[in-house]
Amino acid sequence: MAIEISFSSEQQLTENLATVIADFWQTGHFSHFKGVDQVRINYVYFINAAHSKKIIIVPGRCESYLKYQELSYDLFLQGYNIFIIDHRGQGLSQRLQKNLHKGYVTHFQDYITDLKYFIEEISVKVDKTPTFILAHSMGAAIATRYLQEKTISINAALLASPMFGFNTGSLPKYFTQKLIQVANFINKKVSEHAWYFFGQKNYNVITFEENHLTHSKQRYSAFANLYQTTPDLQLGGVTLQWLIEGIEAQKAILDNLEQITTPLLVLQAKEDTVINNQAQHIFCQQLNNIKPQYCTSTEPVIIEGAYHELFFETDTIRNQAINHCLAWFSLHQSR
Repeated sequence: MAIEISFSSEQQLTENLATVIADFWQTGHFSHFKGVDQVRINYVYFINAAHSKKIIIVPGRCESYLKYQELSYDLFLQGYNIFIIDHRGQGLSQRLQKNLHKGYVTHFQDYITDLKYFIEEISVKVDKTPTFILAHSMGAAIATRYLQEKTISINAALLASPMFGFNTGSLPKYFTQKLIQVANFINKKVSEHAWYFFGQKNYNVITFEENHLTHSKQRYSAFANLYQTTPDLQLGGVTLQWLIEGIEAQKAILDNLEQITTPLLVLQAKEDTVINNQAQHIFCQQLNNIKPQYCTSTEPVIIEGAYHELFFETDTIRNQAINHCLAWFSLHQSR
């Protein structure tokens, strides 16, 4: 991939967030719509009439568009209009449980339906330029399921650390799934409130040294401070119901690969311990086998030394991820 561009740096981050990025952020259009079951879904977009293309950013679990200020700024400077959604139950969108910290969704399909409306009824009507998708982790699973149901043309998509499988540690996958199903059955019988998965709890701050999301102390501090100063963003662990829906979505992704008609590139963080990297290899192999025109490799692009948050990593890793993204999108400008 030929593109090699440097972007906002760790050293500049604190100053940039208070100056040029803050100025850029003030130009955003902040709004919301009513998603499935009339749940409020918040979003933001940034438009320059001179730009001839747009990126839909689909965040991961626990994230908000507020976390994506630096990345939005960098991509906007490359000539893209930017649209970002906050998923139901997190970020600034409406929460779904009495305990606002619980990571919950009634149906994974609700995420997909919300995203479909955001892209096809809002972004396309506001900005008719070619559409690209940049999705991370849970957002990548949502975006992939959306691409299997879409009714408009998407030029290309970049899936970063996609949540195609959960990291179950030393426990067998089948055993873990059965345990979750039994526990959730009991939960629904005895309580109207969703239970956390075993060991999960409300939002709490961990130190940089304990984290497995990024090697960048500056970027970790920036989003940790953001969540401390904006308590509405705070989200705790996942519920049993969320896990069951996530497992079903991962199965649906592999069961419906033939429905994908958008060029996809998967970026894998080599040192990711949050999700199951092997599931990304399976996805690429199976998609390449049946749709080589949309997935040109049997393997993800592996970013060495990277933790889960590729776009919040150290400059060396982050620049690789963004350059891969821009080069991939550049290949499909005229599709």
